[in-house]
Amino acid sequence: MAALASCIGARAVLRRPSTIRSVATDPEPPSTKPTVQIPQTGNANGAGTLMSRHDLVNIFARDAPLAKAKPATQADGTAAPAWAPKSLVKSAVSEVDSVTKKFEDLFHKLVPGGVDSDDLDVIQGDLIVQKKILALDLANAGADKADDVDECAGRHVSIQIVSTKVDPTTKKPFTSDEVAIKNWIKTKDTCISAKFGFTLEFKVPKDFGKPGAIIVKNRHQNEFLLDSFKLTMPDNDVVNFPADTWIYNNNQQQDPGRILFSNELYLPSDTPDGLVPLREMELENLRGDGKGERKFNDRIYDYDVYNDLGDPDGKPGWFGGPLPRPVLGGSQELPYPRRCRTGRPPCENDPKSESKGDLLAFYYIPRDEKFDQVKFSDFAAESVRGAQHGLIPALQSHITGNNEFESLEEIKRLYAKRGAKLDVPNNLIPRNSASSDEIPGESQPLTFIHEYFFPTGPDTNLITYPLPDVIGVDDKAWNSDVEFGREMLAGVNPLVIQRLKDFPIKSTLDQKEFGDPKSAITKDIIEQGIKNIEGGHLSVQKALDQNRLFIQDYHDIFLPYINKINSQNLGKMYATRTVLFLTKENTLMPLAIELTLPPAKKGGEKNSRVFTPEMEKDGVWSLAKAHVSSCDTSYHEVISHFLRTHACIEPFIIATNRHLSVLHPVHRVLVPHYKNTMDINASARKALVNAGGIIEDNFTPGQYTMEMSSVVYKLDWRFDEQALPEDLIKRGMAERDPKAPHGVKLVLSDYPYAADGLELWGALKDYMTDHIKLFYDNDKAVTQDKELQNWWTEARTVGHADKKDAPGWPTLNSIESLAYTLTTIAWIASCHHAAVNFGQYPYGGYMPNRPSMTRKLIPEEGTLEYELLKDPKQWERAFLDTISNQSQATIVMGTLEILSTHAVDEEYLGQRVSPNWSNDPKVLDAFAKFSQKIADVEKLIGERNSDKSLKNRTGPVQLPYGLLLPNSPTAGLTGKGVPYSISI
Repeated sequence: MAALASCIGARAVLRRPSTIRSVATDPEPPSTKPTVQIPQTGNANGAGTLMSRHDLVNIFARDAPLAKAKPATQADGTAAPAWAPKSLVKSAVSEVDSVTKKFEDLFHKLVPGGVDSDDLDVIQGDLIVQKKILALDLANAGADKADDVDECAGRHVSIQIVSTKVDPTTKKPFTSDEVAIKNWIKTKDTCISAKFGFTLEFKVPKDFGKPGAIIVKNRHQNEFLLDSFKLTMPDNDVVNFPADTWIYNNNQQQDPGRILFSNELYLPSDTPDGLVPLREMELENLRGDGKGERKFNDRIYDYDVYNDLGDPDGKPGWFGGPLPRPVLGGSQELPYPRRCRTGRPPCENDPKSESKGDLLAFYYIPRDEKFDQVKFSDFAAESVRGAQHGLIPALQSHITGNNEFESLEEIKRLYAKRGAKLDVPNNLIPRNSASSDEIPGESQPLTFIHEYFFPTGPDTNLITYPLPDVIGVDDKAWNSDVEFGREMLAGVNPLVIQRLKDFPIKSTLDQKEFGDPKSAITKDIIEQGIKNIEGGHLSVQKALDQNRLFIQDYHDIFLPYINKINSQNLGKMYATRTVLFLTKENTLMPLAIELTLPPAKKGGEKNSRVFTPEMEKDGVWSLAKAHVSSCDTSYHEVISHFLRTHACIEPFIIATNRHLSVLHPVHRVLVPHYKNTMDINASARKALVNAGGIIEDNFTPGQYTMEMSSVVYKLDWRFDEQALPEDLIKRGMAERDPKAPHGVKLVLSDYPYAADGLELWGALKDYMTDHIKLFYDNDKAVTQDKELQNWWTEARTVGHADKKDAPGWPTLNSIESLAYTLTTIAWIASCHHAAVNFGQYPYGGYMPNRPSMTRKLIPEEGTLEYELLKDPKQWERAFLDTISNQSQATIVMGTLEILSTHAVDEEYLGQRVSPNWSNDPKVLDAFAKFSQKIADVEKLIGERNSDKSLKNRTGPVQLPYGLLLPNSPTAGLTGKGVPYSISI
């Protein structure tokens, strides 16, 4: 946890502006009269004319042409805040500007009117920028001063408009002159990062056509963020450029500047002639040449294998010394999706592995993929809070030398009391008194301080952990068998449960190595378990025929690694199987748990033990459930969660940026599902899934966690089966039914994840279909779209190169296949991720419910240890000795708290924060239809959670299933809300 916090908290440069509305401004903005460019010797017709009085003023200027610009006023129209003083340079420039204004006024009186502008149109440009940030919410005063020096030296930021039309004479796009921002230097110095607005005026010929792109040149030595840009045409039509991008210095002669397109969408074949060369040039820029080490300000998207998880060059005693790990990806033995290439040099001790760089260095990702300011400050605050919650337990453990919990009650004392309010000094910063639906960042510029002391969502104090929802109402119900089964349907990992189709249960592992494939769970055990639940006799075959037997099976995944895992001197675990029975109330009750250790030698006899609920009298049933929950927790974190969402989506992000122009309608509909993913993935490789990271040190599989995820990717991952309907069919949880709303019928109707998920799947699929039908007239148009086909080919053959020949990859040969593919990608990034991520703390924050570590095997029957379990006091001690110790528990709890928290600027399904993402009425209508469907799904889920007949919606712990509720009522730990992307 501390490693994650320090890794994230060290970043000093961020992406995107905050939503702060308080921006510095001059008391009286300068005039915005039309700007005249460098004087010409004649007009458009070649006739000589007198220079205008404004031309003469520009002759005396240091560097013509300059645009009139004005800083944006504050949202409330008030004067600049006290923390925005003017520097001496800015004051001097103000005085010079005043003198220049008087000089200009003099020429207005003395010089007759100039160039006839009847042949020119004036286009007004409005832009919002944010200057370089120092860290968190603080402005970089040093960079601001350096920018002032650049301005004084004539090195400005300029913008040039590019038309969609081509000049018939030159065969090149019409372009305006470059117009520079004159009054950049007059913006206020600020301590807190702020946004500044400027207005420019462009003069273009009347036949210039519609602007389709702009070229931005930054001659300052420091970067700035161009938040947005819009052009207001002479007829008041508005052309929006949703930039949201960092612009770096481009003083190099060969650098043409940054190309930014308007929000109009075109298929490649429909691209206006004026934009064709820019469209191709920008994609080439983003692809790069695949050489060299990437720099912080690069915008290049490229692929590499996971060869940076280990640290072969680590020094002895330094975080455990050398920590070599196998390369994941690039081989048939350990295949894996690709991640973003950084180009760091290889390790000295293992040339196949990439060096990790400095301890606090951040792995390269393209600049605009990094967290924005609000997201980063919020995340940093949560990281500090999460680490701080474990401070007192850590100090107590250090002082006493005891790292064990003494009782379950001691664990419960780590949490805030039910209904506890925040109790911290309230004179440091005022609370946000805005309504709950107002984004806190709008009225609170210090996001880090605000979210640290006054976190959005359920309040906790600065010391205790938030109270996990699983014990929020009843702190004992978590250990019931009903809740144990319910969480396989409505918990944080509902993607593994399967309908049992055949009996006896058999392993698919090599019998020569792992012995008899038949499970130790017999027909008699199952039938006796059914009888204990319902009375009477129901045979196994009839139960199978009635679809009433289910299984959670980790046997074949874990068994080949058990000996390696148990030899690490870290923890002890089994390969687990759990068979469950569907009761008449549609709840799942466990019948038997099988815990297996591999043969002592190849082909020998496995050590398989079967536990049933009746064995609770001996105290071992709860221990068996703890082993199952821990096994599930490990599988969930690195496979259901990291592999199937984080890792598998990154190749699509890379391919999209390399081959689909921002002008492409598919790019536009996918990009919201990519936000922040590459940043959180890079941070995970640095501190979470790396060698010696949080998961290796605190989850039972230890150093084999990521290697095991590679094996699952090899044996079990197919693209088509990531679609919810196909996944449910594969697991036997649904059957194909053309008459059903989504083409499938659930075998178990009260399956909250599946029932709610299918509603969201349907809404996403309808939206993707509606959107692409606006641009593709027929299936042939899909096959002839070169950008689209190149994107899909590369995503499969390079991004998922190790699985390129595997079955399950659709062919993009129709509108239907394209819509289904886009829906699958969107589902993975949004709904799948939300279902396995935002419930981590609500369910796993109370460690005994989902221990990440099991440290002891269950005593053998007939031993003294086994007999002692019958004593409740001895059982509690044995239970606590089996699961995570104090340091392991608090580190994981702090991590889960961070990962389960929604950011204050979260963007949920059906919403669009940016108001200028599209001007196309048809595109906006399709999205409005989607938004309404999402609202309808939200209402339906609420009704389902209120239906008392649906027992699995809330369960004994009285926790309604909200992980697929589209919207979260607030930021923070809510256990609700489906963001578009894997943003955490």
